[in-house]
Amino acid sequence: MATGSKTGHMGRKLRTKFCDRCGQPAPILFRVQYDESATWVFVCESCWASVSQDNPFYRYGGTWKARKNQ
Repeated sequence: MATGSKTGHMGRKLRTKFCDRCGQPAPILFRVQYDESATWVFVCESCWASVSQDNPFYRYGGTWKARKNQ
């Protein structure tokens, strides 16, 4: 899981984070548990749809956004 930061429009921080499942950067990621290990990971919207549906191990833990409100 890689992270970083940049200063964006109007001085707000634009942060970068990658999906722990597919590795693609995304402006919004969901913190979830989705298997027996109960490990918290960040997944993009596409991966979230596949890991959350009909999954007894699924647990939602919050939403991460690239643009942090000040």
